[in-house]
Amino acid sequence: GFEVSNDELKKMVSDIDTDGNGSVEFKEFMGMMTGKMGEKDSREDIVKVFAMFDDDSTNKISFRNLARVAEELGEAVDDEELQDMINQSDKDGDGEINFDEFYRIMKKKGNFLEDLSSDDDMEAAPKKSSRR
Repeated sequence: GFEVSNDELKKMVSDIDTDGNGSVEFKEFMGMMTGKMGEKDSREDIVKVFAMFDDDSTNKISFRNLARVAEELGEAVDDEELQDMINQSDKDGDGEINFDEFYRIMKKKGNFLEDLSSDDDMEAAPKKSSRR
């Protein structure tokens, strides 16, 4: 397993806690994740993270998936903020985040809510039929 002391845990939180309020908000968590999932991370690693969000195996991250992850992390993120995260990331306008959109987020430097358009998109994967 992974064991850390209280001092190490406090240091981890303070490193991520950009607003200094003593807790890690969802935006700060996503900022940390996007920073950690930089150029060195493989597509395989990003697939694993995507699968953790996509617990219903729809090949999309829905509002419900995002809300579940926020809740599991103990983050109080309101519905409007969650929907805004999806809207900012959803390039094809289907209301959910597909793998290509998620890949773009995870490879992008900076915050989850920044403008996510970028010129270094991965090659488009073959389209799969969506199951709703």
